[in-house]
This record gives sequence, C-alpha cells and structure tokens, in this order.
Amino acid sequence: MSTPDATTTPSPTPARVAPASTNGIARRWGSLGPVGLVLAGGISVQFGGALAVTLMPRAGALGVVALRLLVAAVVLLLVCRPRLRGHSRTDWGTVIVFGITMAAMNGLFYQSVARIPLGPAVTLEVLGPLALSVLASRRALNLVWAGLALAGVVLLSGGGFGDLDPVGAAFALGAGAMWAAYIVFSARTGRRFPQADGLALAMAVGALLFLPLGIAESGAKLVDPVTLGLGASVALLSSVLPYTLELLALRRLPAPTFAIMMSLEPALAATAGFLVLDQALAAMEAAAIALVIAASMGAVRTQVGRGSTKGGGSTTDHRE
Repeated sequence: MSTPDATTTPSPTPARVAPASTNGIARRWGSLGPVGLVLAGGISVQFGGALAVTLMPRAGALGVVALRLLVAAVVLLLVCRPRLRGHSRTDWGTVIVFGITMAAMNGLFYQSVARIPLGPAVTLEVLGPLALSVLASRRALNLVWAGLALAGVVLLSGGGFGDLDPVGAAFALGAGAMWAAYIVFSARTGRRFPQADGLALAMAVGALLFLPLGIAESGAKLVDPVTLGLGASVALLSSVLPYTLELLALRRLPAPTFAIMMSLEPALAATAGFLVLDQALAAMEAAAIALVIAASMGAVRTQVGRGSTKGGGSTTDHRE
C-alpha cells in the first residue's frame, strides 16, 4: 500500500492503514470484488462506531477509546511484529506524534458521538481532511467544493447548532482537525517505517496514553467481561476488519476510485446510527450530509485531475 510523497495532495477522505499480513481473511472475502470490499469495510467502521455508542453507558467515552486502541494495538503488534531497533530519534519522534494525534482524534470523536448523532458527527469530522485537501490543492475549483461543504455545515447547524449539542459539534470539528494532522503524520510515518510497522507502534503509543484516562473514568468497569468483549468487538469492527478488507480492495481498485467511495462514510454513519441507535435524520440534516459528500467527492476528483495533468497518480492517506 502506498503512502504519499512530499508532493502528493492529501485525499479529503482517507482510508485506514491495513496490516501487511491478512491471508486468512483474504481468501474468505476476496470474492466480494473491490467495490464490495470497500463498502463492507466502510459499513464495518460505522457499525463499529454505533456499537461504541451503545458501550459508552457501561465504560464511558474515554473507556471505550482506551479499549479500542488497546485491542487494536495488540492485534497490530502481533500481526506486524515491528522492529524496535535501528530507528533514529526523528523516526521515534514522528511515530510518537502520530500516536498522540491518533489518540486525540479518537478521543475527540468519541466525545462527540456521546453527545450528537453519528451521521452529523462524521459529517463534521470529514471537514478536517476536506479543508486540508482544498488548502493543499490551491485550485480555484476547490473554492466551489469548500462552498458546498460550508453550506452543508450551515444546514447541519440550523444557523447555530440549535438542534445539535454545540459541545458535541465542537468535539467533532476538533476530531476533524486531528484527522487532518493524522494525514500529515501518517505520510511521514509511512516514509520512515516499512509496511504497517509505524501504525502498529503509533497505535501502541495511543493506547498507552489513553489507558490511564480510561481507567480514571471507568476503573474496574473496563475489566468486566461483557465490557471487554464489546470493546474488542468495537476494535475488530472499526480497525482490524476494515484494514483487511481495504488492503484487499486496493490491490485491485484504483486509489482515486477508492478515495471517492470513502466520501460516502457520512451516509454510512447516518445509516448505522438509524439502524442501531434509532437516530433518525431530519430532512435538513440529510441535505447537509449530501452537500458535504458532494464536496468531498468533488475535491477528490479535482485532486485526481491535477495529478493526471502532472503525469502522476493520486494516493490515499490512511486513518485509524
């Protein structure tokens, strides 16, 4: 799986990094086809997020993040078996900042979905990487996509987030800012560590940072067998399974097509919120999500066109 070089414009809706060794599940899921694999991965992520919301009354938002990061870190460390020696101080500094960014992104997002519905939360979060893509591209056409996204935010806020908890909306926007930072440090980590080794190490950093917070909020609740089982399910649905499916898809699907499909995540999140959490969307909220999806897709297509005119391809960054 490729990571962007210094001249690559970030994709507005990054995917998640996949571990290198996924042979077991690969054979079972390969028959879905690349588009089916991407959709299955996206559905898994968003239903994992919906399951996390149901777990929050038992473990709290910080506790859920701690469990998710811990289980995902253990799985990735076992799969990737990253080498600890032979790295420079700059390498370790990069992976530590990457881990901090990942922990902050997850923590802010889960604080958001504890307060506002999943669909609007993901829509607001997507604005972070979308803004990064627009700023990095510097093309006039991207002002159109920025305008569409802004119109979506105005619709979603009802003129002032009257229907949404403003604190929850602020957390979602903060998660989006961390997502944009994640893109930058994901690329840097990918250049310094082979395969998914950097991701595994960064995940371990994030887990170590969040575990004390989870323990402080939830204490002994985190070792309850039911809570542990649900936390492991969230990690598998939101991290391990999507990584595997998207790795398989990217072997047969052009990266630009993949990035455009990832723009559908707010819609998948809204669907998961409706089916699992009974979070129905008002017509205005649905229109807002559609505008942000259109802006994201447009920004991806503009980026792809820019890369084509320069004779280069487009690559996607990757999100936890």
